[in-house]
Amino acid sequence: MTEVIEKVSALFEAYFGNLPTAIESIPPSGSSRRYFRLFNGENSVIAAYHTHQPENKAFISFTKHFQEKGIAVPQLLAQSADGEIYLTEDLGSIALFDEVIKNKEAFPIEAYKKTIQALLKLQIEGHQGLDYTVCYPRSRFDKQSMMWDLNYFKYYFLKLANISFDEQLLEDDFNILADYLGAADSNFFMHRDGQARNVMMKDGEPFFIDYQGGRCGPLQYDLVSLLYQAKAAIPQEIRDELLDFYLDELDPRLPGIDREQFKRHFYGFVLIRALQTLGAYGYRGYYERKDHFLESIAFQVDNLAWFIKNIRLSVAIPHLQNCLQSIADNPKLREKVEIKPENKDLVVTVSSFSYKSETGIPQDDSGNGGGFVFDCRALH
Repeated sequence: MTEVIEKVSALFEAYFGNLPTAIESIPPSGSSRRYFRLFNGENSVIAAYHTHQPENKAFISFTKHFQEKGIAVPQLLAQSADGEIYLTEDLGSIALFDEVIKNKEAFPIEAYKKTIQALLKLQIEGHQGLDYTVCYPRSRFDKQSMMWDLNYFKYYFLKLANISFDEQLLEDDFNILADYLGAADSNFFMHRDGQARNVMMKDGEPFFIDYQGGRCGPLQYDLVSLLYQAKAAIPQEIRDELLDFYLDELDPRLPGIDREQFKRHFYGFVLIRALQTLGAYGYRGYYERKDHFLESIAFQVDNLAWFIKNIRLSVAIPHLQNCLQSIADNPKLREKVEIKPENKDLVVTVSSFSYKSETGIPQDDSGNGGGFVFDCRALH
């Protein structure tokens, strides 16, 4: 970590002409990418560090394009020669999701409407002239991408949650669902993870972040990500209102759009997004033991339960439907679990010892390498 700090500090110095006076590590979430907030007087920027060059290249290329289009994304300031670090504008610490949590009694619908307007600009104007050759791992959200997501759900959620299924029957239903969704118009920029945590609110205006996984895809997917984010738990009547608002705003951009067909595909994407996120929660929660993702499972299962009860797709997927019912009927999966935060306070242990004693240097129980040993024999 020390080496990473030195590298981000060096890039900051190269851009501003002096070293940062303070560096704050931003807790990681669902990836191995590391973020830091660097300060120096009035300057505050975000540094991203990631050794996976294709993702960094995609983010930098997309950002430059979106900035030229006047789309609400952070300004790109600098990038390192080795491509592992880039600096962006600091948009603050308040995400749209924070507005939801803060305003539980009064849902921030105006903030969501502003975000939807910004999302449409990202999806439609952002698509025009975008270089999709830099996309990673795929340039289009096609059947292959959907099958990856569906199998992610199968192996990292169904198996780890001990939900029984028939491999072949489930695979057949996956193919049917992917073919159905593949018929939706997909010539737009797709953020890929356009949930409220990836929308920063600065001076009341929304800005999109973390779009390095973006690709060419359908309009519905990002809107689903925004409205059906598990822990946001948006009331269904507000989701319906915002869906209609999106279509009203879309109509002058795509005159004559078939609203009913859009909605039919929309609810299919509600399902595939729910399955993808359950796969992510299973992998990060059950497998990597990250508590934040375990907390989210019950909220997404509630979304599935609502879906089973209220939505009928235009295609038959009976075995997948049975699996979904098994998930919804599992009381353990619907149990809201509140994970208490770990104590992150610094603990310093000071021990005295004698080399002449049988015990010698005290055993290190911290896992931090044993600390320091000071020779104090010269002290009275």
